[in-house]
Amino acid sequence: MNVPAAQSRPDPTHVLAQPAAAALAAPLRKALLEAAQAPQAGANALDAPEVVAATLDALALLDADSDTVAAAILHAYPGWASAMGAGFERDYPVVAALLDGQRAAGQVWALHAEQGRHSGTEGLRRLLLAIVRDLRVVPILLARQLARMRHADHLPADTRRELAALTRDIHAPLANRLGIWQLKWELEDLAFRYLEPQTYQKIARLLDEKRGDRERYIEQVKRTLREAMSAQGVKAEVAGRPKHIYSIWKKMQRKDAPISELYDLRAVRVMVDDLGACYAALGVVHATWTPVPSEFDDYIARPKRNDYRSLHTAVIGPEGKTLEVQIRTHEMHRQAELGVAAHWKYKEAGSHSADAAFDRKIAWMRRLLDAKGDGGQGGDEALASELDTELVEDRVYVLTPKGEVIDLPTGATPLDFAYHVHTEVGHRCRGAKVDGRIVPLDHKLRSGDRVEILTAKTGEPRRDWLVLANGFLASNRSREKVRNWFHKLDRSRNETAGRELLDKELRRLGLLGADLAPARERFMLASDGDLYVQVALGDLGPHQIGRALLEHERAQSAPPPVASASGTTVLTPPAPRKLPGKSTDFTVEGVGNLLVQLARCCQPLPGEPIVGYLTRGRGVSVHRPGCQAFERLAAATPQRVLPVEWGRKGSGYEVDIEVLALDRKWLLKEVTNVIAQANAHVLSIRSDVERNGAQVRLRLRLRVADYGQLSTLLGKLSSLPAVEYAQRQ
Repeated sequence: MNVPAAQSRPDPTHVLAQPAAAALAAPLRKALLEAAQAPQAGANALDAPEVVAATLDALALLDADSDTVAAAILHAYPGWASAMGAGFERDYPVVAALLDGQRAAGQVWALHAEQGRHSGTEGLRRLLLAIVRDLRVVPILLARQLARMRHADHLPADTRRELAALTRDIHAPLANRLGIWQLKWELEDLAFRYLEPQTYQKIARLLDEKRGDRERYIEQVKRTLREAMSAQGVKAEVAGRPKHIYSIWKKMQRKDAPISELYDLRAVRVMVDDLGACYAALGVVHATWTPVPSEFDDYIARPKRNDYRSLHTAVIGPEGKTLEVQIRTHEMHRQAELGVAAHWKYKEAGSHSADAAFDRKIAWMRRLLDAKGDGGQGGDEALASELDTELVEDRVYVLTPKGEVIDLPTGATPLDFAYHVHTEVGHRCRGAKVDGRIVPLDHKLRSGDRVEILTAKTGEPRRDWLVLANGFLASNRSREKVRNWFHKLDRSRNETAGRELLDKELRRLGLLGADLAPARERFMLASDGDLYVQVALGDLGPHQIGRALLEHERAQSAPPPVASASGTTVLTPPAPRKLPGKSTDFTVEGVGNLLVQLARCCQPLPGEPIVGYLTRGRGVSVHRPGCQAFERLAAATPQRVLPVEWGRKGSGYEVDIEVLALDRKWLLKEVTNVIAQANAHVLSIRSDVERNGAQVRLRLRLRVADYGQLSTLLGKLSSLPAVEYAQRQ
């Protein structure tokens, strides 16, 4: 966007002396005044002092707090933050975070300018909400854009149109969705004025009064209606607004009707406590003013398809002007604003935004903004906490090389991206770049990443893409496309491929050649061939088979039940098993100062649900909930059952693994990097060069959390360049 250079050094007194800057805390105001005296302090080209002042006025309208106001000022004058010294981020961490959010939003503005009108902007709006971590950034962005639009007359025509297009596509829809009505209507009207000047002027002439006159008219109507409701004993809240020019034009387009046939150019809303009061209020309205024939809709008796409920009527109001009145309960209003009937959804015709998670996030954002507007502190913090914990972003928004936004599930990889673009692109994918840097195919994408897929001319998917533990695919849609490809192969090829995958996993775990019957029984399969096919198609992971075989071995090693003299079958208690490593390496939370041991009968693995049983003299025995031995003990003495859970700190198992590979530069560094990325710990390493001198055998003792982590780690080590195998010793 071409903008004129700043004309002069900003006057800090002009900005900081504005009434809207009164929200600044005294230490912040003092720090900003001192920073403003520094010679390097300068303003952004679009942020003249009068624009900054107008930004602060808009923030004051939204009851912005001290940190938000300071962040808006410092973004306009970036030199001031530098002048405040290295301690700025330490002393004002919230302000610094709000500045980071505004800088991150610049990526969206650049993408909008890059795309022009070649694609939709829904993805950009979602990307903006995903990369802005503190919601208070959004009102700053909206207030600044409104201030710039108010002072856009002096800008070059091209710059003004670019600014208006950005406002129409990004800022105005966000203000609408978040319910920031104070800014929304003016953002829409100003954008419309600069993008469609002739149409704007035409509609403005068709209106028989200016907006200020219409606002005064609405205030008169509200007073009259409140008095009438009170006189009839109807407890009601009355609100209203005149329709703005852009909204009038949109409705004329939607209904294909002239302005004379629109009855809601002026409208008020009546909110009552219960359903009966809705119809009582309707009677008061019709008794006060003459209703317009055929302009009554009962959306309470016959709700719209999106469950919108309200009474709509049009009347001839004061001065003979038409007036729309909507009547609903407070609960209906909440549903209309935050639920599936939310106003912004049908106002943004054609936007692809109908998913529950995103709708829920918008609803929580609006509640959080409402809490800030009401000046609540405790409620504000509680809502912010809920937003962080319950509404963690479950999507990532990444970019194609052309800047188009692709919506993927959290945890998505470049391979998921490739399959989203096209099935054949996924099948032929052999590598990927993220922001120009080559990354592995299991790299986890983040919002804002720009992804480029490297493909072969011909190719086919790999079977290990279907193994969940390998982490290549996070999207069920992508996994299904790979599975469908392999389903088309003949059974013999699938059996062979499944056997190779399973043998590779069992070799790692020292189980090669084990009888597969226990695994077949666990997964209810008739033959080994069926088991291999399930592995080949990704319906079963090789690690699941390995886990089933290990559990069977442990069950076989458990002591058999012994009959007592009375004929009752009792379980011979096993001796406490000494876990590898120090006794403190395994901990169970929920109990303290007690000996803890894993029950041999069911051998629970870290991460599985567990329960504890307080034995006589042997501490707490930890079982899986479905363990038959535990169920018998719990039935006999339920008071000895204890709630327990796996410890996180210091827990784990020691295991020895072996890696055979070509002796090459950086081998040891890559091996240890993979182990570190898997969150495992290296306890010892020994390397021996093989007799041929070309290979090296690494023997490592590791601490891993559980079987699943070990299986994933061995798979990643085996996939390193020049590694022949990585397996458990």
